[in-house]
Amino acid sequence: MSEVEQGGGTTGPLDISKVMAALPHRYPMLLVDRVEELVPDQSIAAIKAVTINEGFFQGHFPGRPIMPGVLIVEALAQAAGVLAVESLGLSGSGKLVYFMAIDDAKFRKPVEPGVLLRLEVEFVQKRASVCKFAGKALIDGQVAAQANFTAMIADPPKA
Repeated sequence: MSEVEQGGGTTGPLDISKVMAALPHRYPMLLVDRVEELVPDQSIAAIKAVTINEGFFQGHFPGRPIMPGVLIVEALAQAAGVLAVESLGLSGSGKLVYFMAIDDAKFRKPVEPGVLLRLEVEFVQKRASVCKFAGKALIDGQVAAQANFTAMIADPPKA
């Protein structure tokens, strides 16, 4: 399948190697497995395959494994990071995307092992180095979590 659909400017899918080119995160903190669709300067739809092998399920919670809400928001932020660096032509540049604010986070449904968590994020505002996003995480079309957040794009710290 072509990465760019004819005439629309929509990119997708992006496999894990392209996700890793856009983000500095690595296992176990890489929470985006695939990008289904990316519309530069507008939106992204990505997938996190939630498996029982995730380390956090051992302690959250034994007998009732649930993905921590902060990691759901982190997954949304990583999807937003892919959207930002791809939209700004920064993929592979080493630029980092840092949280600045998280607002209106709501958790509607537990995220359990065995689901495909769909991460949908839109630009709300985009400037050269600061972007605002609105995101939602869905399971089978139902909202599991949502949040608005602001991020800054910056150079990595000097070694």
